[in-house]
Amino acid sequence: MEMVAGIDRYLMRALAAAPAARANVQPDRAELRRILGIVEPRLKFDAPTLVATLGGSAVVASTPTFQVTAVRWPVLPGVEGDGLLLAPRTAAKARVVILPDADSTPEQMAGLAPGLPEPSQLARRFAENGLEVLVPVLINRSDTWSGNPAVRMTNQPHREWLHRQLVPVGRHLLGIEVQKVLAAVDWWSGASAKLPIGVAGYGEGALVALMAGALDERISSVLVSGAFAPREEVWRQPIYRPIWGQLKSLGDAEIAGLIAPRTLVVEAAVHPKVDGPPPARTENEMLRRGAAPGLIGTPPLAEVEREFARAKRFFTSGGTLTLKGNGTSEPGSKEALEAFHVGLRLPAAMSAASAAPKDQRTGFDPQLRQKQQVSQLVEYAQRLVRESDSARAAYWKQADMKSVAGLTKAAPFYRQQLWEEVLGKLPPPTLPLVAETRQVYDRPKFKGYEVVIPVWEDVYAYGVLLVPKDLKPGERRPVVVTQHGLNSRPQDTVDGQDAKQFNYYHNYAAALAERGFIVYSPQNPYIGDEQFRVLLRKANPLKLSLFSFIIGQHDRMLDWLSALPFVDPQRIGFYGLSYGGKTAMRVPSLLDRYAAVICSGDFNEWIWKVTSVTAPFSYMFTPEYDMLEWNLGNTFNYAEMSALIAPRPFMVERGHDDGVGIDEWVSYEYAKVRRMYAKLGLPDKTEIEYFNGGHMIHSAGTFDFLHRHLKWPKP
Repeated sequence: MEMVAGIDRYLMRALAAAPAARANVQPDRAELRRILGIVEPRLKFDAPTLVATLGGSAVVASTPTFQVTAVRWPVLPGVEGDGLLLAPRTAAKARVVILPDADSTPEQMAGLAPGLPEPSQLARRFAENGLEVLVPVLINRSDTWSGNPAVRMTNQPHREWLHRQLVPVGRHLLGIEVQKVLAAVDWWSGASAKLPIGVAGYGEGALVALMAGALDERISSVLVSGAFAPREEVWRQPIYRPIWGQLKSLGDAEIAGLIAPRTLVVEAAVHPKVDGPPPARTENEMLRRGAAPGLIGTPPLAEVEREFARAKRFFTSGGTLTLKGNGTSEPGSKEALEAFHVGLRLPAAMSAASAAPKDQRTGFDPQLRQKQQVSQLVEYAQRLVRESDSARAAYWKQADMKSVAGLTKAAPFYRQQLWEEVLGKLPPPTLPLVAETRQVYDRPKFKGYEVVIPVWEDVYAYGVLLVPKDLKPGERRPVVVTQHGLNSRPQDTVDGQDAKQFNYYHNYAAALAERGFIVYSPQNPYIGDEQFRVLLRKANPLKLSLFSFIIGQHDRMLDWLSALPFVDPQRIGFYGLSYGGKTAMRVPSLLDRYAAVICSGDFNEWIWKVTSVTAPFSYMFTPEYDMLEWNLGNTFNYAEMSALIAPRPFMVERGHDDGVGIDEWVSYEYAKVRRMYAKLGLPDKTEIEYFNGGHMIHSAGTFDFLHRHLKWPKP
């Protein structure tokens, strides 16, 4: 746990230093588009579709100054915007998209339903003043539709349920909601009457408005209410809030800079309070659980002012940047609305509110509309998952997979992409290679030592080294690195006293040492459940992950092992179970000093494993949100990672009853590995062993594999 705490301190320093590191970075619109997953063209359309039923009109409400209709508009294949269009009775003066908070509805923004005070009913206010207003539905934070009734429901907010499916295929929910806004801008930009276009948002909608304004220069004026703030503590918020790599170049100030030289109005207002996900509960005998923690509150005024001050430098050459509000009032202050109005090239003064409109519909249920929006995005994400195999094939097209020479030539590019763009790369270790050791085992055939190796400030590698007693002077032997799984320790692989741990590992590190191998069992930092998962939340905005640290620790560990006089650095193998199997796929893919690799209890069709909404063993239904890796589905599945291990020997160990997956999925993905090795002319360098058993080290074919490929005689 001290290792986890040390990595935490490292990340907290990096987060605190991020704003200064961005001081000389020029905001990049293309980079913002990329990290939001805005990578495909929007669908074109002439006008939104009216939403009506056989027994009712699309007209929702009418007042002397404007009319409200229910509309939908196409955005992406299978994805529609849905909401209300408020059209003034006279010729429109400007056009604006108004974005409510996630837990507010378009009807509340239009004054058709209770829930927002009159000044905060922005859609109504602007429609009364002669603006054409579109109010989209945002995905809310309830958990009503989060899950599969045929498998299990969860307490993940809808935004998290979708976020988990979208991230592995390189999409972000914020980016999709931005696309819904920009689809409306496309429509208005094609209209015969060219009018100023604005975007205003509150709460979650404010973030969408900020991003949309930054990405589209056709938007003249942007109002961001209740959400503009420093992002260095975004890790405290729900997991659908952080964006992969954002803090490397884009805080709110830098995103604001992309709006210059247009108008940006920042309103310091009260943000809806979020005290975490919906509580876990039992409903219809299905246990709802698995949501990640996360809080949202009102940004302190001092923090808003600090980020606002950082943004000023981008507006010195033009544009208008305005801060209104005191951080304690509701959104929609007179001063903020007037400043936004001026940004649309309209007079500041706005008329007072008239009588509230009345919803003419009977039996309208906004929950059903929300369900449709959630369902569309589930199907959108699942389609991208289904197509990810083709996306990876296109991504790897430039690699020659038919010869060792061709693959070796292509590997550096793909290795760099996996390391830097998917897992996150840290600089080389900065501390001296000086290890501390102490003896902790004295067994008949080996001695064992605890080892601590410094890596970076506050970050160290720790493990247990087992050295056979029959080493001869000057002899160099092979090493097997035995990697434990979730919430385990190196000692569990050596002398597991707990029955559960013994049943997983069967003391395989000790068994290998008794066969004459030198064995090193490292401690990986995935221990302590939420204590280590919070590291992911801090790392991702910095374009880092837990494996950024694990790779550095293993690299340093290999330096130390290779320098030992009794180690043959050309014969170091890796054998990991469960989370250790995840390590087996990621670390040796990048560190080519591992001469042979075994993945046990983890190899899978990994993209299905993390995104499936139909498989009961999918990570979509469990608390392991630390499995999220940005855009992995379009770049690297386990077969592609094994391509970076090749031409080194690679083996999979699979128990028929292992609940991490099913044989059919494992076999499907491994068939690609087998074919690749055969095409490379190396069919004898890969194998898979199935056995009757569960999630555990079997140590039969795998031990033979290590003896053969690390060139050490069997006893």
